[in-house]
Amino acid sequence: MNIPAELKYTKDHEWVRVEGNIATVGITDFAQSELGDIVYVEIETEGEELDQEEVFGSVEAVKTVSDLFMPISGKIIEFNSALEADPEAVNKDPYGNGWMVKVELSNPAELDNLLDAAGYEALVG
Repeated sequence: MNIPAELKYTKDHEWVRVEGNIATVGITDFAQSELGDIVYVEIETEGEELDQEEVFGSVEAVKTVSDLFMPISGKIIEFNSALEADPEAVNKDPYGNGWMVKVELSNPAELDNLLDAAGYEALVG
């Protein structure tokens, strides 16, 4: 299982990559493998200001639908529209082409509450 050391993680299996005041968010390799083949990513919150742990969208796999939770508070400034035509990118490249949203941080201190790679690895065993 791939758990990049430079990212932050949530208990809900989202990852966060921060560059300046912008965070890129997606689901982890563990999450995509548990979900199975992803057939649809629904995110209708672009442009909205959401709090940490609010639902920002959902991901639909062959067997289940799972909510996506904001790892940090902020405004969703971009949705990875490539996922509309290629939702399998989340399975193939969860930390690269499978990213889901970009968020303008409203409270960067919340990042301190997220898990590092070792903490996430301990969570998923």
